[in-house]
Amino acid sequence: MIQLLLSIATHSVALLIYPGLLVMVSFGALVELAWMRASRKDWQWPDLPRRRVTPVLATIALCSVLASVQLAAPFNPVAGAERSVVLAAVGLAFTAWADLALTVEFVAAPGLLLIAQFCWLLAVLGPAVEPESLRPQVLGNVLVPGLLPVKVACGFLYLLALPALMRLWPLSPPADRREKPRLDAARILTWLPYCGLFTTLFVPPPADDALGFVRFFGITFLVAAVAIGLGVFMRRRGEAGVRGLYARAVTPFAGLVIAIVVATSVLMR
Repeated sequence: MIQLLLSIATHSVALLIYPGLLVMVSFGALVELAWMRASRKDWQWPDLPRRRVTPVLATIALCSVLASVQLAAPFNPVAGAERSVVLAAVGLAFTAWADLALTVEFVAAPGLLLIAQFCWLLAVLGPAVEPESLRPQVLGNVLVPGLLPVKVACGFLYLLALPALMRLWPLSPPADRREKPRLDAARILTWLPYCGLFTTLFVPPPADDALGFVRFFGITFLVAAVAIGLGVFMRRRGEAGVRGLYARAVTPFAGLVIAIVVATSVLMR
């Protein structure tokens, strides 16, 4: 009974505080402010998200928290043996489509969203083919030279798909300039899971100490900065340029990544 209560308490801390909801919202709010500052010429301090929590937003929060507790963050209360990259991937994959019920950004381009999500899932699961493990911290710790091309290719593909999944690309209807900008609650909830999962999968796991904590979140903030930079670049390219990028460039690169994963799997056996 005592072990059961301790397990419930541990998982509650992970889900609600660290690396769950509280840290997720704090991290996401900081990065969202940076994104709004970088993407808007007429900067003004944004309003807070609307207080009303819709069922869709609650679903996004639940899926994002589920993904966050799978990260190889230092001092994560959830044991490494209980974490799975599949749970993180399924939770985050569902948030992108659940967000359709909350906003209309992707209604005009569901096909491109599907392409971006396929590329992202390939980048997430590609490194797991040869190690044959679904533990996120194990995948990040694989430093075999023969697997380096797979990790580099999948990491690059992950970053290319990230702006689309985070809704940073210029495929949304123009906002009313008379309306004061408002923080995007749905995006705030997904910054840490998406960026932290990259750090977990493609960087060796940090130690459970202060240096490891700073290292993990420093790299995760850097991933968010790269995503913001790509988002700003795509917005300057315009809608036509982004459609061409995802339809004619990212998709062939995803095919190349599949070929690298298959070739590496054959050669490593």
